[in-house]
Amino acid sequence: MSMFQAGDVVVYPLQGAGTIERLEEHKVKDEIHKYYVIKLSASEMKIMVPVEQESKIGLRKAVEKEAFNIVFKILKRGNREIDWKEKYAANLEKMKIGSVSNVAEVAKCLCEKRKQKNLSIGEKRLFDNACNILTTELAYAYNIKFKEADSMIKSLLKETKTEE
Repeated sequence: MSMFQAGDVVVYPLQGAGTIERLEEHKVKDEIHKYYVIKLSASEMKIMVPVEQESKIGLRKAVEKEAFNIVFKILKRGNREIDWKEKYAANLEKMKIGSVSNVAEVAKCLCEKRKQKNLSIGEKRLFDNACNILTTELAYAYNIKFKEADSMIKSLLKETKTEE
């Protein structure tokens, strides 16, 4: 039985927030499987996620406005001592877990590191993904345009430009 329905706003880890447009059934190797068809808000891309894999993938319902209070606190936090030995894998694991506070922690950590030195390609990709997820989810939670949500996230992170 599926946990989500058409019209639900969900977050797909490493991709961001989107809306479930419908559930579809497809035959794969003589078995019928159900899939969510999700339209991602930032890219307008559509993805299909197997219903039976939703918990393994980490698909979750998008958070409401109130949940952003903790995100805002994480993003506004002053400079703190960060253990730079924290590996790419640890940040990636936080992203896979996909909770909005974990995603905010990854964005903040990588933003702070970026102020001291350039990020590796992998870290830059993680930073961009974290910011995208926060932006798309914030846009849904506050019912605002993507561009406005992006500006809010960048402002909270005190970002004025993106690394090329």
